[in-house]
Amino acid sequence: MKVIVASQNPVKLAATRQAFTTLFDGTDVEIIAQSAESGVADQPVSDAETRRGALNRASNASAAQPDADFWVGLEGGIEVIDDQLMAFAWMHVRGANGFVSQARTPSLPLPPGVKALVDQGLELGEANDRVFRTLNSKQGGGAFGLLTDGKLTRESVYAETVLLALMPFANELYPHSAL
Repeated sequence: MKVIVASQNPVKLAATRQAFTTLFDGTDVEIIAQSAESGVADQPVSDAETRRGALNRASNASAAQPDADFWVGLEGGIEVIDDQLMAFAWMHVRGANGFVSQARTPSLPLPPGVKALVDQGLELGEANDRVFRTLNSKQGGGAFGLLTDGKLTRESVYAETVLLALMPFANELYPHSAL
């Protein structure tokens, strides 16, 4: 099974691999990284913009490498809800059969210090690195890992969410399943 992931980020690649190998146990899964534009801001600031970024990444990866079984777009975003900065991500999966599915991660409430830096114009990853005194956390455990002391990580949350987005492809209850 050939899966194109619209990212070079090792966390997104590992999460996608984990989801596919979990759901399609026993299937040889080839994960290929493909840079793909999101068509949204580098730091999406709404649910709708983040969702659109994931969809655009999967579509652009499909156009760049049309010979695959699946294309996956992952996009992290933020949104302020009742003065609380929340982080989340959308996962968009396109199948060779033309069917698409998507799922969203849980929302993670971020500390006020992170919100203050984001309000000053920093991207979330850089704001997290400053507040938590880390380096390149978005290619590690991310805010999920930093705030839960590693009990959850960006990779684990993304892997579960990609798995949820894949469910319609593997469950006969969905009209476009691959079964």
